[in-house]
Amino acid sequence: MIHLPTLPKITRFIHKSKHDIGLAPDELVFRGQKKTDEVVIRVIDFDTETLLEEKLITVEDVRQFKNDNTVTWVNVDGLHNTEIMKDFTSVFDLDTLVMAEVLNTEARPRVVEYDNCDLISIKMLRVDDTTGKTIVENLSLVLTDNVLISFQEQKGDVFEPVRERIRMQKKRIRNGKVDYLAFALLDIVVDNYLYVISVLGEKIETLEENLLINPNQKVINEINNYKRELNFLRKSVKPAKEMIFSLAKTDSDLITAGVYVHFKELEDNISQANDAADDYREILSDQLNIYHTTISSKLNDIMKFLTVFSVIFIPLTFIAGIYGTNFEYVPELSYKYSYFVMWGVMVVVAIGMLLFFRRKKWF
Repeated sequence: MIHLPTLPKITRFIHKSKHDIGLAPDELVFRGQKKTDEVVIRVIDFDTETLLEEKLITVEDVRQFKNDNTVTWVNVDGLHNTEIMKDFTSVFDLDTLVMAEVLNTEARPRVVEYDNCDLISIKMLRVDDTTGKTIVENLSLVLTDNVLISFQEQKGDVFEPVRERIRMQKKRIRNGKVDYLAFALLDIVVDNYLYVISVLGEKIETLEENLLINPNQKVINEINNYKRELNFLRKSVKPAKEMIFSLAKTDSDLITAGVYVHFKELEDNISQANDAADDYREILSDQLNIYHTTISSKLNDIMKFLTVFSVIFIPLTFIAGIYGTNFEYVPELSYKYSYFVMWGVMVVVAIGMLLFFRRKKWF
């Protein structure tokens, strides 16, 4: 049984701090929320034969891998320490614009080519196994000649399958360069888009069954909640699609021709995620229309029922009103069975009108 994640509540779709207004584009200021107390730097260095995996103390410790012939993956958890980010700028001779972009967690997904590196930014979705909530954080990848640096907002990610492939000496990733490693990470990110959307889609499809059986206020509240959650996902998926399509068209010296083929695969997967999000959005709109149509139909049935009985009792009330008048001379008063005749006329009128309405298929 799939555990359905609960997506976070959305207060707004864009956040801009007043303190960020007027800052220079290359100002190394953390623009985001602090999500971890400690900045953790982990490194995996490998080639076809060797593998080194360890936790580093300082950024300076990364310098030893800078000019090696191996592929080095440096993963940084936590972005709030600007001094550490300055050290990365110094060790890898990066443009300050690169690190300024990394520190801006509200930035739109993008790919930018610099003189000695490429920057890829994308939103990463993952489901917390303990709470079931979907966590969204900004992921930045900095590609250099033989080092890939991934920057995340907090510890814990979805990249463990990639690490396992490296440890298990999978041929393609161990023979590849940093560009293929970057593809492997982006592939995991996009796969999680598909997973989160599919889980939400399962709830939407289940809701459609309940909608037809028992439409009520609880159903309409769930529809509105799912629309909000889906809009939240689309906020990450649509810009990511634009970024990946741009990435597949770049002419970077750091990306080999063989890896561009894999980026085409990413285009297909992100398009599938985007199309699924759009499809479920249309389904929710259709469900909303079905709800209102069903409620209107039920209301019409109720009004039809009440109208039929109202119309039936109008002539009966008329007859009763006549016999309830207080005239001194009423011919029927002297007739012994007048009371029963009155009831007979009323029953005949009621049955006749019911048969007439039934023949007209009014109810």
